[in-house]
Amino acid sequence: MSKAAFAVSAVSLAIAALLFLQVMSYQQDLRSLTSQLAGLQAELNSLRRDLQAARAELTELESSPKPQTIVTHQQYNITSVYELVKGSVVEIKTLYRFGESVGSGFVYDSAGHVITNNHVVEGGVEYFVYFIGGAAFRAELVGRDPDTDLAVLRIVTGGEYVTFKPLKLGDSSELRIGEQIIAIGNPFELTGSVTVGIVSQKGRLLQSGRGYLIPGIIQIDAAVNPGNSGGPILNMRGEVVGVATAIESTTGQFSGIGYAVSSNVVKRIVPALISKGTYRHSYLGIAGNEINALVAKEIGLNVSRGLLVETVVPGGPADKAGVRGGLRVVTVAGTQYRVGGDVIVAINGSPVGSMDDLLTYMVERTSPGDTVILTVLRSGEKLDIQVTLGERP
Repeated sequence: MSKAAFAVSAVSLAIAALLFLQVMSYQQDLRSLTSQLAGLQAELNSLRRDLQAARAELTELESSPKPQTIVTHQQYNITSVYELVKGSVVEIKTLYRFGESVGSGFVYDSAGHVITNNHVVEGGVEYFVYFIGGAAFRAELVGRDPDTDLAVLRIVTGGEYVTFKPLKLGDSSELRIGEQIIAIGNPFELTGSVTVGIVSQKGRLLQSGRGYLIPGIIQIDAAVNPGNSGGPILNMRGEVVGVATAIESTTGQFSGIGYAVSSNVVKRIVPALISKGTYRHSYLGIAGNEINALVAKEIGLNVSRGLLVETVVPGGPADKAGVRGGLRVVTVAGTQYRVGGDVIVAINGSPVGSMDDLLTYMVERTSPGDTVILTVLRSGEKLDIQVTLGERP
């Protein structure tokens, strides 16, 4: 072999060796990439399994009952609440043709409107408002509603510039049984007296001066006496949740049970008293009684709560709509019920288990002329009856 041929052969071998080494390197890189790809594929499969598990958990959470959200508010102590509101609580003196009386009230807005009870101002010829800090003004009657025992006065400043600090109305529907409340008023003309108690119960019915029932009444055990009428009942955030209106007593003095008109009823009534002087109440034209499990069993109902329609006012809205009253009287646990009529279980889809449920809905959400749907039980069947509400006589 010539030197030239040997040199070419050597170069060829070198190139072949180089190519072999490169191929081996490429194969090693390929194996490494394949291994990495397999690892990535395994991780991807693991992520897919985790995602499926997360989706399953989310689906389970969405289908499970939602926990109740508890909204926290700033709470004060009794002294703090008093200091916060004392400049807005007033004593009201009403002068009659013969004699005078004293009640309580509180500032509703910056225009000087004051909320009190109807029975504090009814029949009066002159009104005077006294603040705890010593300021005193003459007032004029703006409007009153005997059927909720609410009234509004307006402070007459005589052109003097006066800044009024209104109290905030809270949501009485949020009150809980046993919740602490504060009453501020002027019992026996003892100005700015503070008493403390709890919400004993909600949804009581109280008869007004005209014989109609005031719904949504809050029962309290804070001491209220003559002179407290019209004063604010406050929660521990300093919000007005009721207006003191009456007591349950055989002596005329406080015996542990007081009543307050709920702030949600106040919110509905007072704007109308300010703008129009009166409030037009919706009227259905029925009388009834709340049923319980014993009554339901006696008359063959498969519900344990509802409002039994005992009588229907002839020519009234319910009568015109075809609502039926009772036909016969039965006695259950010593109480007489006129049965055989409709049992109201809802109004516009809102459950009705008592007269308070029905009246509260009507006062807070309806006006004369509105059309409502009463859901009733009649002869074992559930019916929807459309009723156009009238105005109370």
